[in-house]
Amino acid sequence: MDQSEVLWRTSGFSGNSCVEVAFLPDSSIGLRDTKDRSRPPQRYSATAWASFLGDVRADRFTRR
Repeated sequence: MDQSEVLWRTSGFSGNSCVEVAFLPDSSIGLRDTKDRSRPPQRYSATAWASFLGDVRADRFTRR
């Protein structure tokens, strides 16, 4: 995947997080580690990403 025209973003809520997200040209969502950009990003469908965000917003994950 050519990432030269992809806009990667880090959430303002993430502090010093090393995870970036981007909306990819094929309508999927990419996640990557900012500490190792040589590795390919993980890719998720828009549906899977929306489901994940819904679960986060509904606080469905266990906090440690």
